[in-house]
Amino acid sequence: MKLYEELIWRGLIKDVSNEEKAKQLLNEDKIKFYCGFDPTGESLTVGHLVQIVRMLLLEKSGHTPIVLIGGATGLIGDPRQTAERKLLTLEESLQNAEKIKKQLSYFLNPEKAIFVNNYDWIGKIDMISFLRDYGKHFSINYMIAKDTVQKRLEIGISYTEFSYMLIQAIDFLHLYQELDCKLQFGGSDQWGNITTGLELIRKIEGDQSQAIGLSSPLLLKADGSKFGKSESGALWLDQNLTSPYEIYQYFLNASDADVVNYLKSLTLLSRTEIEALEQKMILEPEQREAQKTLAAEVVKLVHGEKALKEALKVTNALFSGEFSDLSENGLMMLSKTLDTVHLDEPKGILDILVETNLASSKREARTFIQSGAILLNDQKVNEVEFIVTKAISMYDAFIIVRRGKKKYAMIIFK
Repeated sequence: MKLYEELIWRGLIKDVSNEEKAKQLLNEDKIKFYCGFDPTGESLTVGHLVQIVRMLLLEKSGHTPIVLIGGATGLIGDPRQTAERKLLTLEESLQNAEKIKKQLSYFLNPEKAIFVNNYDWIGKIDMISFLRDYGKHFSINYMIAKDTVQKRLEIGISYTEFSYMLIQAIDFLHLYQELDCKLQFGGSDQWGNITTGLELIRKIEGDQSQAIGLSSPLLLKADGSKFGKSESGALWLDQNLTSPYEIYQYFLNASDADVVNYLKSLTLLSRTEIEALEQKMILEPEQREAQKTLAAEVVKLVHGEKALKEALKVTNALFSGEFSDLSENGLMMLSKTLDTVHLDEPKGILDILVETNLASSKREARTFIQSGAILLNDQKVNEVEFIVTKAISMYDAFIIVRRGKKKYAMIIFK
């Protein structure tokens, strides 16, 4: 199966500006392509994996990725459907850009991938040049017709965010002229910006330009709800914000209706492997083999084999109630999923049970202790006046608080 056809099979192509040219460039040539990431936060989310996997597939086929970090576009803000974005300072944008560059460097071949920051050229354009050299090529009618603008007309859109598509168009033109970049892709919500770039290239370089654009469908759950949202909020690729265990659990709990789509768009497993998992799901759904493989592959892709092993250890520990084999890193990972109390000094067990939500009141906490239901690192607590100290902690910091068989919390001594 050729690359373009594989992208279709994986559901990674929704819009294409010129299908015949796209097939030629992807299946027969070796080109440079780019995908942009605005540094609106200090980390990417699992939702960005769709574009990362597509970049990896193209890189695997011999194409050269250009990773554009939007140090400039991040200062403007891509129009959202709901409201204006909060503006970042230049310092915040550039700091976030460095963090995101570091994240993306983990996935791509550092000897082949090209990393650029659009602040390096957008920051040099003065206002008069912007209006004369670029703004003159687009009518207000053309810009208003874009879907992202249409959705904001009722509630209003600032000139700042209205201009975003022109700045992204300059990016495509710059990369086309300076690095011979032939292809831009992004999510379907970026299609209006991508086609504006194609139009700017056409007007400046002529109708024979080789540039094309692709978009992928936005990844949604089968029920139409947003992908990548957990009860605690967004799932970040930074393990200090979202632990590998949390990512593992999110995908382990994927529905049968979603799992095959996720395997295609979020992993590098082959068609043969994915179709085999699909058959197992049909024949033995109770085994949840597809979900287990999906969860493992995503964690391994994002954080590596070692983090996957730690996530599996945490999963097994919560199931078995045995925490003694967890490493310090595994315990820190576990703390992000449990109610956790941070202590500077010893504290009474009654207060801790209430603060960790293992008891609704001190009265209920006394009842749990008197019935023998409370354990600290597998040591039963028999006294309601018990003072918790660092002396019983693991790695001089961690104490697992257990109520009964399956209710857990954690204490971390600073």
